[in-house]
Amino acid sequence: MAEELTPATPEETEEPIKQRKNGLYREVSDELAENMKSGWADTELTGLAPIAQAEHTAARRAALSARFPGERLVIPAGNLKTRSNDTEYSFRASTEYAYLTGDQTQDGVLVLEPTAGGHRATIYLLPRSNRENGEFWLDGQGELWVGRRHSLAEAEQLLGIPAKDVRELPAALQEATGPVRNVRGHDAAIEAALTDKVTAERDEELRVYLSEARLVKDAFEIAELQKACDSTARGFEDVVKVLDKAEATSERYIEGTFFLRARVEGNDIGYGSICAAGPHATTLHWVRNDGAVRSGELLLLDAGVETTELYTADVTRTLPINGRFNEIQRRIYDAVYEAQEAGIAAVKPGADYRDFHDAAQRVLAEKLVEWGLLGDLDVEKVLELGLQRRWTLHGTGHMLGMDVHDCAAARTASYVDATLEPGMCLTVEPGLYFQADDLTVPEEYRGIGVRIEDDILVTGDGNRNLSASLPRQADEVEAWMARLKG
Repeated sequence: MAEELTPATPEETEEPIKQRKNGLYREVSDELAENMKSGWADTELTGLAPIAQAEHTAARRAALSARFPGERLVIPAGNLKTRSNDTEYSFRASTEYAYLTGDQTQDGVLVLEPTAGGHRATIYLLPRSNRENGEFWLDGQGELWVGRRHSLAEAEQLLGIPAKDVRELPAALQEATGPVRNVRGHDAAIEAALTDKVTAERDEELRVYLSEARLVKDAFEIAELQKACDSTARGFEDVVKVLDKAEATSERYIEGTFFLRARVEGNDIGYGSICAAGPHATTLHWVRNDGAVRSGELLLLDAGVETTELYTADVTRTLPINGRFNEIQRRIYDAVYEAQEAGIAAVKPGADYRDFHDAAQRVLAEKLVEWGLLGDLDVEKVLELGLQRRWTLHGTGHMLGMDVHDCAAARTASYVDATLEPGMCLTVEPGLYFQADDLTVPEEYRGIGVRIEDDILVTGDGNRNLSASLPRQADEVEAWMARLKG
């Protein structure tokens, strides 16, 4: 059994505060430094209620503890990443850390220390900024610069986990003995402290476990995913209302419009929005969003709101920019809609995970054969050889949750080769993409891309479409757009 960590003292970890090079003030006078130490009200918060998911995160930690008895487990939130020079990207906590704690603050680390009865959880966080040494107003991450953070005592009340100073953790981990596992790729200082105590194989087992633990969503997660889908639907409505402004500018107007909804109702977008107009719709991950928006062409909008608790929707609609599909656009759209209907119908408990993909691909292959794009081959041969993939390109869906491609580290046997269970949430998103330079298809098909995507929850007796408030059938899409445009 590993011993409890003995943190270093603050005096052992404290470093001089670095000031910006070429700042306009050459020095801090003793009088100013002394003045800044006092005259501040006590803002400590007491009697805080636990966060909404505290009960769920405790259950998740208990399951993790049972899986790795007798081992110290280290799960970091991650650090700020530099965007350019001294500016950073907005921070987003690692999924594993947020899933187990409900906390989203930078530099946090969850440590589960083994005990006779399981594990003792401790969350290591940055405490309030030091006012005695001037950190709170001189340091670039001091609270006068970036805002107040919770004290360790406040964090304990909110998260239901004992909290300690994270600056003391690396030195303590260096002295730790016994088996240790760490979620890699998020915190270089933690990895350096553990470099001689962990192995890649053991750490990967921890990452895989935490990925598979998210395959079946609990009630809190399902509610968050529904919230994400509802906000996303409102974001799509926002876009339809401003398509005339997008025509006058570019795809960026669409991107900015949806982003506003994501930031007002959630934390952010869950992934880079794909606002692909015209032939850009045939590029699967078109995120440049700098092209023209033209009446008579289609807009493929693939976007999702990420909630404040970091659960994301992932929805796609392909919309006629002028509000009406032409004959060829509707033919292709209806084929994709029919394929999606077949895919959604295949999502049910006990079904093979691959069933929804196979069902959708069969419909698309049938359409391609019917349209004469595959010579005299029959559907079975087309599917055997995968020839439909020239125009369908991608898989028909993926797991969804805190990551847009959730549970990605799960074992194949637990994911694509597994059976569906109630509580799983996945996307169903078939598409057809006819590249502008594809000489194997009629000219009128070229430059048209269509994808329809919804977020489907497996229920006890079938499935529930979490994004069903957005119309999918072509006539309904046209009527919806006409209503929104007034």
